[in-house]
Amino acid sequence: MELLRTDSENKGFVTLVRCLDSELEVIDGDEHSFYDQYNKTDQIKNVVVINDLDKTIGCGAFKLFEGQTAEVKRMYTLPDYRGKGIASRVLNELENWAKELGFSQLILETGKTMDSAIGLYKSKGYQVIKNYPPYDGVENSICFSKRL
Repeated sequence: MELLRTDSENKGFVTLVRCLDSELEVIDGDEHSFYDQYNKTDQIKNVVVINDLDKTIGCGAFKLFEGQTAEVKRMYTLPDYRGKGIASRVLNELENWAKELGFSQLILETGKTMDSAIGLYKSKGYQVIKNYPPYDGVENSICFSKRL
């Protein structure tokens, strides 16, 4: 498996984001349009993908939030590859890259029903924080932070 730093125009990333959005549309239900507006990839320059031969199987990204804080976005692993450490490898690489670029903190938002995502972030040392904008006051969101 190959880990690759790239950008949001990577074809494998674009394909996985479509898969992610399809899953989230079902999970989020009526709230999907609210979340979707904050998950566009046009402002994301830092993307990590994992390829298994010629197939992209996992991805994640980060973008500037403010100051020395970046926000993790678009974490996704194809269903057949889940539970194999793919997301953990992607997140590790995102953290390393963000640190290299001078970021001192990563933040992220996920849904309160996303048990596997919550478990991953907690296992990687992320701490639950007060929901940050635009998720402040959003009952179905849970936010995390980690110092790099």
